[in-house]
Amino acid sequence: MSMKVEVVSPERVLFSGEATQVITRTLGGGEIAFLPGHAPFLGALTESHTRITLVDGTVLDVAVHGGFVDVSGTRVSILSDVAEIGDEIDRARALRAKESAEEAIAREHDAEAISALSRAHARLSASGGLAGTPQGAH
Repeated sequence: MSMKVEVVSPERVLFSGEATQVITRTLGGGEIAFLPGHAPFLGALTESHTRITLVDGTVLDVAVHGGFVDVSGTRVSILSDVAEIGDEIDRARALRAKESAEEAIAREHDAEAISALSRAHARLSASGGLAGTPQGAH
């Protein structure tokens, strides 16, 4: 059993296809998994590493930076202000952004720096994890 999944940003449709599971993170609610037949759901998303399990068992990694998830029937729609497929993320750039945000937070605990750090963590997690050396631009 599968469901139709779409990940859409203002610029483009990043993914549209069949999947067996979607795991994402809601604002203030933590991670949530959606399987075929899930009850209708609408939630605000926070910066996260969203994982979409395709029908062939592979996992599509997506960095999601805010937006909404809408679940109805056999459809999961992720509507995000900014979203990036893990394989397309420039890890070196994301690592620089993470370091810059950490330095800013060390100087002053400011909301923009915290948000920037969350975005960097989502990008790094979706593109292979926080550990390891930079892989360069894809």
